[in-house]
Parts: sequence; C-alpha cells; structure tokens
Amino acid sequence: MHNWTCSACAAEYPASDTPPARCPICDDPRQYVPLEGQRWTHEAELIAHGHRTEIRQIEPGLFGIGVTPKVGIGQRALLVAHPEGGVLFDGVPLIDDAALAEIARLGGVRAIVASHPHLYGAIVTNSKKLGNVPIHLPVADRDWLMNPDPLVNFFAGDRFDLGDRIALHVTGGHFDGSSFLHWPQGAGGKGALLTGDTMIVTPGRDWVSFIWSAPNRVPLGPKAIDRIVRTADALAYDRIHDGWWGSMIASDARSRVRASAERIVDIERTG
Repeated sequence: MHNWTCSACAAEYPASDTPPARCPICDDPRQYVPLEGQRWTHEAELIAHGHRTEIRQIEPGLFGIGVTPKVGIGQRALLVAHPEGGVLFDGVPLIDDAALAEIARLGGVRAIVASHPHLYGAIVTNSKKLGNVPIHLPVADRDWLMNPDPLVNFFAGDRFDLGDRIALHVTGGHFDGSSFLHWPQGAGGKGALLTGDTMIVTPGRDWVSFIWSAPNRVPLGPKAIDRIVRTADALAYDRIHDGWWGSMIASDARSRVRASAERIVDIERTG
C-alpha cells in the first residue's frame, strides 16, 4: 500500500493498494487535469526514478525545501529555522532521509502551516517523518486536505500565532483559507512575508500578482485583492518570498505590493 501522490498537483492521498479514481484538486477549475489524463506516483517510485529533496539557504534563518527533478507544480516549502524547532511553511511531495537529517541539524520543526491546498504536497507524511509535528490549517480549507489525519488542527479566525512573533494570516482569495506567513525577523529584521501564491512575484521581481487560478489565467477581483493588501499593510515587512525557487522581492516589497494592487484595479476599472 502507498500514499498516492497526484503527478499533476502533488497532493497526497491516503494509503491504498490502488490509486484514487480522480483528483478533486485537479478537477477544480483553479487547477486542471493534464491532456494525457490523471496520473499517480508514490514515494518509493519517486526515489527509484532519481528524485531527491534539495535544501538551500534563502537568507539567514530561512531555508527552501524542494524536490528535484520537480514533481507536480514544482513548489518549494520554506523553513523558518529555530534551535528549538522551526516553522515549516507549505509542503513538498518528498522529504528524503538526507533532508530529514539536515532539518534536524537546523533545529527540527515545531509546527507546520501552509498557504493553500495546491501547496500542501505530502504535508501529513512530512509531519510524521519530522516527528508527528502539529499541522495547523484554516478550517475554511478543511475539505481540500485529501489525506486527513489527527495531526491536523483546523483553526477558525484570520490569524494563528506560532510563537517567536511569527504568525499565519488568513486572507482568502485564491482559496477561502489562502494565507501568508509573517516573519518579523526576516530581511535583516525589517520583516518578510512568505506568500506561497497568495501573492505571486512576477518574473522581474518588482511586482506581485493576485490570482484565482494561475494555470487557467483567472485573476482575483478588487475586493479580494484589497483584503490581502490591507492585511499585509498592517504588518512590518520589506521582503517577499513566494512558493518557487528564486521568486522573491528582495526589498521595498510593501510599496511594490501597493503599486501592484493599484495597477491591477486601475486596469480592471478602465478596461
């Protein structure tokens, strides 16, 4: 029996002898079923095919965790490290033994949170491998966790305190429970937001975008964008890291977020 992973979106499903008939996340209009049809994989197959976990330092105290070659949408998780246990933001389809040893060297993990269901990955298996770490997810996205487990705490409200001044802020938008993590110690003490794709950094690293569906090219409307920006604007931050390697706004992120929102709303208003 395997915990099956959707090859298209990297969502993990409960252990069974055969894969699920369908992936509700891919069936949803925010994602898509590939033209060649739904396909599945699992951890043993990924390792046999040469996949491994890669850990990179992104900035002091922050580490990216990804899988190479990429699986699904190629996301990476982010670990805010701490000697007494860090916070892991988002999930990946595979954390191998070498990565587990490196994460332990960095202080381990005390809590796992996520930006939204497209970046859950193997979040439950990740938790168990890391020592049954508590997972905290917004109750608004309860139905989108494809591998339910008692380790998951579904919380209500717009903010979840993770200690050491770090907090998850629920803004909605892409999903009802879409969130970002505020890390006040990031960017040399100026503050950083870890956004998944609640806010996506554009290729020039000087704007962000706010989307309902990235692959299907569907934007968010002004009200949803305003809620995200107002939540961020109440926090001290100078840097943004989203859910993919190299995708960040290194400085002056607050003004870039405001300018991005104003530009999008102006375009929508004027047509």
